[in-house]
Amino acid sequence: MFDMVESVKRAKGKGTKVIGCFPLYPPLELIHSFGLLPVVLWDMKEGVGILKESDRHLQSFTCSVARRLMEFVISEEGSLLDGLMMYNACDTLRNMPEIINRGLKEKGRTLPLLKLHVPMVSPNQTNATGYLADRIREMIAEIESTFGVRFSLERFLASVRLYNKIRKLCQEMEDLVAAGKMSYMDFSRRIRNGYFIVPEDQLSELENALKEAQSGSTKNIPDGKKIIVSGILPPPDALCAVIEQSGMKVAGNDVSSQARSYGYIPKETDDPAAYYADFYRNHYPCTTILYSSDDRLKALNALIEKRGARGLIIVGEKFCEYEYLEMPFIIKMLEQKNITTLQLEIATDDDDNVEALRTRIEAFSELIR
Repeated sequence: MFDMVESVKRAKGKGTKVIGCFPLYPPLELIHSFGLLPVVLWDMKEGVGILKESDRHLQSFTCSVARRLMEFVISEEGSLLDGLMMYNACDTLRNMPEIINRGLKEKGRTLPLLKLHVPMVSPNQTNATGYLADRIREMIAEIESTFGVRFSLERFLASVRLYNKIRKLCQEMEDLVAAGKMSYMDFSRRIRNGYFIVPEDQLSELENALKEAQSGSTKNIPDGKKIIVSGILPPPDALCAVIEQSGMKVAGNDVSSQARSYGYIPKETDDPAAYYADFYRNHYPCTTILYSSDDRLKALNALIEKRGARGLIIVGEKFCEYEYLEMPFIIKMLEQKNITTLQLEIATDDDDNVEALRTRIEAFSELIR
């Protein structure tokens, strides 16, 4: 089984400095181009089980993303990090740097913190490209001064090409899941593991997985009723199994750590300001990028039509304000199009206790026509 902590340790053992990044869509290419390893601190349920430390700093009604992030950073495993990088998203994560710094101070530790403010205004209303370009240039200077490295246009372009290849392979792997040549659970694991390994290794692992699935050496997934899965976090592995056992096939996903992360491939350029203006302006719609939220329903409709899906399972993250606000509207609109929907809610301790949801999932499968 993949061990995210051991994976980070291996990178550290080779002398690589590791930067913990949150939320989901940080400037990975930029950080990597400096010879640093960016790891996205998201969906860490397998590596962070006990929340003893985080519960001293965060309320119990905080989402599992924030609680596991806090636990990892201030625990012993967090000493593997050489720095943190964050940008603005929801209210909870926006305030995490101060809380993390306080927790580290109690432990007698400090970590460099890189901050990027992504303008959350619609490009149709105002042009914030210049502002973002200034923030990117400031971040470059801060990385140089903090870690004693120098920016290179050539290395940045190489990193852009590397991460764009990874995004393309993820899209191709999603197509194989839709075709029944790979299970959604296997796909989900591979995407999650990729957050904690060096991108060159991730590229190789994705290439090998694609070759294996395309060759037919993997067991085909039985045909089932086609559904889409959506959520801030993917379904726990046990829940993925229940979905397929209930006669359904995940024909596509609208998960923030999956399709929303690799759904858009920016144009290649050696100019970081231009690259990230494109990256954030044209990003796959996600509630964590506020100005893109209005396009969420349009993107979902397009995905459902493309995959020929007749159902949508929303795997809601308990205490996620964005999902609470979005779900009722999306469910209402899709049901008007005769798309059957099921809304589940997963809390911090529910990852392995999915049997309570089995009856609801089986009943949902029966409703799909």
